Amino acid sequence: MALPIPGVGLDAELVPFAIIAVSMVAITIFVLLAVLPRTREPPLITQFILAFSVIAGGSVLLLALLFVFLDANGTTAWTWVLLAFNFMMMVPAGLWFISIVLFQDRRVARDSWAWPLAIGFAVTGTEVLMGILFAVGDAGGPLSVTVSFARGLSSVWFFWSMAAVMAGLVAWAPLTALERYGSEALVAAAALAPWVLAFPLLGGAAAAVLMSVAFLAIARELLRRRAAPVELRFLLGLNALFLGMALAAIGLIEDHGAPPSAIAFGAVMAVGMAGEVWYLVRRCYRGPAEGPWSAQDPRAAALPRPGAAGPRAEGPTPERVAPAR
Repeated sequence: MALPIPGVGLDAELVPFAIIAVSMVAITIFVLLAVLPRTREPPLITQFILAFSVIAGGSVLLLALLFVFLDANGTTAWTWVLLAFNFMMMVPAGLWFISIVLFQDRRVARDSWAWPLAIGFAVTGTEVLMGILFAVGDAGGPLSVTVSFARGLSSVWFFWSMAAVMAGLVAWAPLTALERYGSEALVAAAALAPWVLAFPLLGGAAAAVLMSVAFLAIARELLRRRAAPVELRFLLGLNALFLGMALAAIGLIEDHGAPPSAIAFGAVMAVGMAGEVWYLVRRCYRGPAEGPWSAQDPRAAALPRPGAAGPRAEGPTPERVAPAR
């Protein structure tokens, strides 16, 4: 009896593309973790610009690779691929040098949401393109736009790539137990999503078990202590996401995997995973919810903490009493 495994869509012709895709996922994880140091200082704006441009450059490369399957003239298509490689190598470095001149050593504001959100959607967009690339390559010919997005948003190359990126951030970010349980559940949901699409009953049952285990762990933690407001907002967002996923999965089963329902399910997952990347990136430099960021080295000590009104006046404290003269 064959094991119910979702199709990877990988043959000998697509092996070079798979090597490039896996390398790009590894580069994305490395770049994100490199700009989010363990000192928990807010990253430099220049670092975020470099990370964003590298990820965006990956999207340009994937578009060029997709053009290989859509253009009958192989020479022209591979010329665009070479140009995209050059873009991915040179443009991020150039933008980084320019940003050093413009922003110097300015850091991202601790409450900033724009840069993390841009990173989240850039990562998700790149992985969507990766899914479409392998969907079109596996089809062996051009597909309609609707079918291309349906197959791309249901591809293991999309879901498992996003799961890998989120797993790296979950392992890196300083999360509380509640945040970690919820984030790990979303990583597992991304890993199981191809089964929901390929084998709806099996995938749906596995997802139901996953959600039950995750929410039991969260409920157990809530009984042990009071959740911080930011944790409650995180849990509300997670509940809304899982509800949307469940409704989209039901629609998928009812429509027997029709392209519109596959797009709806993949879109719900994509928005949720982009939001999770945004949340994890911010948490990496804001600190855990139960104990907000605190400086861990002398360079970071001068940075204001979240919610601080301004520099604290110097004066004697219980830990620091001026010596008597």
